[in-house]
Amino acid sequence: MTESHETTTGAEAAHGDSDARAGSGPEVNPVDRPPHSPAFAPDSLVLNRKLPLWYQVSQSLRASILGRPQDASPRLPTEEQLAAHYGVSVLTMRQALKELEAEGLISRHRRRGTFIEPRARRVSPVRLLGSVDAIVAQQSGEATTVLGHGAVPVPGDLAEFFPGCAEVVSYRRLRRDGESGEPTNWAENAVRPEVAARIDVADLERWPMTKVLRDGVGVRISRITDTVEARLADPVTAELLQVPLLSPILHYTGVTYDEEGRVVDVARIRYRGDRFSFSVTVEAH
Repeated sequence: MTESHETTTGAEAAHGDSDARAGSGPEVNPVDRPPHSPAFAPDSLVLNRKLPLWYQVSQSLRASILGRPQDASPRLPTEEQLAAHYGVSVLTMRQALKELEAEGLISRHRRRGTFIEPRARRVSPVRLLGSVDAIVAQQSGEATTVLGHGAVPVPGDLAEFFPGCAEVVSYRRLRRDGESGEPTNWAENAVRPEVAARIDVADLERWPMTKVLRDGVGVRISRITDTVEARLADPVTAELLQVPLLSPILHYTGVTYDEEGRVVDVARIRYRGDRFSFSVTVEAH
């Protein structure tokens, strides 16, 4: 079974919900933190009026938490500071934080504040709800090893995405749990050559490809189409993920388009079936 959704971004946010303001809003002031520990700083976010605001904020904040520097303070800014940063109401911010608390990513203590939990929930959801930040979030927070990269002929099953291209640059990466070292998923990305020429491979060991393309290379992403399906582990996947041959895995395909409608990246990620669940949210309007 597959389910597909498309992401829309950009200027649509200006026409959004009454508590949404385009852009990232004012900077968040530092909060109390241990000496020499930098304050936690969430990424910026452009809101999309077609998606629930609390969901967009929760996924952006989740990506920021999972991708934070190791020496960053575990304490989050206050609800009011975060609401001002994202340009939403305190009620919307509170709902976003409630989602992260239910996931086990943060804990909230009256009069003390909100803190990042040292251990996240073992089983993570692979969610599809039209947000670039959701894609970044689901790929963040794990130790990444670049297995290899280089120019290859366009694979036959990807030819429709790269018309006129003889080659793409392939990147292969293995992700492990940051604490146990257990492999969780491995990814293959096929990237348009002129875009790949601007990628710093070292960035791929600390950031997901989507974040590298958007924030490192400067690609203006217009949408990402996602497909997740159940498959059986082939020999390569079984070896890399340390699972039995033909055991169930989640196979994710993400196609990233720029503002000109060109495909700049096709990602194929194999997730261990015992570490991830598949979640889709469908809005009624």
